[in-house]
Amino acid sequence: MELKTFSLILLFTIFITPSYAREDSECRYDPLPAISFIELQSLDLTQRPPGPLTVKGKLSVPVKSYQQRRCYLPKQGLPAVVILHGSNGVDSRGDFYARALNAEGIATLEIDMWEARGVTGIANRPPLPLFTYPDAFAALAFLSSYPGVDPGRIGVMGFSWGGAVTMASATQRYATQFGGGLRFKAHVAHYPICYAYNNPRIPGSEFGGNGSNPLTGAPILIQIGEEDDYDDGSARCLALKAALPAGEQRIVKVVSYEGAYHAWDKLQVPIRGEDPFAHLGSGGTIELIPNVGQAYKSQEKAVRFFLWKISKTLFDSRC
Repeated sequence: MELKTFSLILLFTIFITPSYAREDSECRYDPLPAISFIELQSLDLTQRPPGPLTVKGKLSVPVKSYQQRRCYLPKQGLPAVVILHGSNGVDSRGDFYARALNAEGIATLEIDMWEARGVTGIANRPPLPLFTYPDAFAALAFLSSYPGVDPGRIGVMGFSWGGAVTMASATQRYATQFGGGLRFKAHVAHYPICYAYNNPRIPGSEFGGNGSNPLTGAPILIQIGEEDDYDDGSARCLALKAALPAGEQRIVKVVSYEGAYHAWDKLQVPIRGEDPFAHLGSGGTIELIPNVGQAYKSQEKAVRFFLWKISKTLFDSRC
């Protein structure tokens, strides 16, 4: 009897030891998200045929208290959001939204589309957002196989250039071409230059059933400022939605912000620049002026949208 009891104890110890080893390696002694810097494989569309491209990113995973080990471990079954930067590269906007999402139990992965391509900003960015569409789906594939993340609850959010990539990821053509069987669950596009869609002179601009590129059916939130120097206000985003088939209109929501310029949620010193995409494509000067009040409103709106669409923890008609 004693021998059998000892054997059972030994067998139980063998099975639980690897679990404790994993927990010890991931054990954290503060409640802050577990942050790591990762690499993932995307595609370089400038090569013929397209070749591999290594893209880097910042992964933030919420943790929970684990009393038995007196530490914090990464949560399991998490929803997640991919974050895509604008033309000037990774800046304060990514962290501004990531911190709020992490606080609500949503993991985030902000990727750097520029570093891998040797890009520094507007002056030498790729010719079109189309060249970076594969990056969003490479991030989706990474998160879909990441331990602790629920592959069926992954959203995407982007700013300006990243907003255009976010919009493309909501279409069947590009989701199939670059995502294979993977789809984002929800999309938040901040000031995605709405005037440029469904323009035959702009490759990759096809959006919606009326533009021969139907949507995947996942909900889309577009946030735009009334003083935006690219779209010259919210009218083009509203018109883009109105031109969609009725079924697609129902999954697209446009929210505008009074007194908000392009990148109003970039809480850094105001800057002025030149961009050929500005002012409905005629080019010219752009003003990037932060608006603190509207930034926090748009942050709350985006977080609540994701809480409802990918986390299902919030029931609020304002989403």
